[in-house]
Amino acid sequence: MEKLLTWIDSKLMPVAYKLSNQRHMSSIRKGIVATLPLTIVGSFFVILLNIPIDGYAEFIAPYKSIIDVPFRFTVGILALYASYGIGAALSRSYELDEVSGGMLATVAFLISSIVPVQVTEAVEGVIGTGRYLNIANLSSSSLFGAIVASIIAVEIYRIMKQRNITIKMPDGVPPEVTNSFMAMTPALVVILLFWVIRHFLNFDINSVISSLLMPLKDILAGNSLFGGLLTVFLITFFWVLGIHGPAIMGPVIRPIWDMAIAENMDAFASGVAATELPNIFTEQFLQWFIWIGGAGATLALVVLFLTSKSKYLKTLGKLSFLPGLFNINEPIIFGAPIVMNPILAIPFILAPMVITTLSYFLTVSDFIPMLMARLPFTIPGPIAAVMSTDWSLMAGALVIVNFVISVVIYYPFFKMVEKQQLEKESESDIKAEIA
Repeated sequence: MEKLLTWIDSKLMPVAYKLSNQRHMSSIRKGIVATLPLTIVGSFFVILLNIPIDGYAEFIAPYKSIIDVPFRFTVGILALYASYGIGAALSRSYELDEVSGGMLATVAFLISSIVPVQVTEAVEGVIGTGRYLNIANLSSSSLFGAIVASIIAVEIYRIMKQRNITIKMPDGVPPEVTNSFMAMTPALVVILLFWVIRHFLNFDINSVISSLLMPLKDILAGNSLFGGLLTVFLITFFWVLGIHGPAIMGPVIRPIWDMAIAENMDAFASGVAATELPNIFTEQFLQWFIWIGGAGATLALVVLFLTSKSKYLKTLGKLSFLPGLFNINEPIIFGAPIVMNPILAIPFILAPMVITTLSYFLTVSDFIPMLMARLPFTIPGPIAAVMSTDWSLMAGALVIVNFVISVVIYYPFFKMVEKQQLEKESESDIKAEIA
């Protein structure tokens, strides 16, 4: 075991950190995370449209199309916001003007993803004649295309600035004006490049990238139990090594997670039942059913610590309970510790794997609806699970059942840790008396 940990520390961890901090990967993560406020707020409007109160649906019927607007302009065009965020983050890493980089990324994505539609015959009350842009192409389904277009656009901006292929302004011109003119030549190149690729060569970057990556999405964030368990294992495994699991997995899994929950939300907003949504393994599935108290389902361990005869473990349990209730578990991960602890590492990985399997089978059996909203991670699990599954009380009950299962799995390992800690405290008390 010691040799394995040494090998992991010397060989695997440097590679994991390097991957996590790689410039483009980091920019993708930052850009997509920046869309969280919009998607969370958009989720509340989906919930607002589906409150299970008698007569409520009839009451809001005249206003339904209006209440739906915030959702359409947040989650409905998620890729558009992500393209700006990724472009700005990557530009910042290169010490380029963030606004210019974000703008270039956005225009590259728009040109590469939307083909204006010519309507020659008007439909009264629906659409008139003219040219229209289909904003459906700006949804989460185009997220991979947004990532690629944003990176290419900013790289063009960087290369042209490095080689001084820009318009320079005289000294004394305000910085914002200078930055705008410096981005003018790169903007021309970016626009021409993506215009030719999409509209003359008829090459759809997003379709090609999505086709290549869709199998990965179907495994990690679709309906594959193997993919769900693999994701859970990797996140908890990295945490055991002292590496922030979601941070390492983020560049790969977050675009897929965001696409999955956005697809669910869009389908639900279109009238699809919560039990018939396209994706089981969204981030929210893990957040509410599996990460009870945080990654590793550590609220169970916190509660066990509260019952401990060990002064240290009991104190740690008290300090960790309130954060754990709101799904923040760094105090218990580093205080127990779980990191590099072969005893607690076992239930930390095992408990989530077991409750993931149970939750999966209950979902595919239609006992539990799929997730149709994106709520802040600090909401206590049972409440968020009910709200995120179209007000399913069974979902809240599943969180409680999973918590109990986690307590049972953690218990024997907790007793081993408690025994060790009591022995240490006993030795310390004896030494204190002798002194």
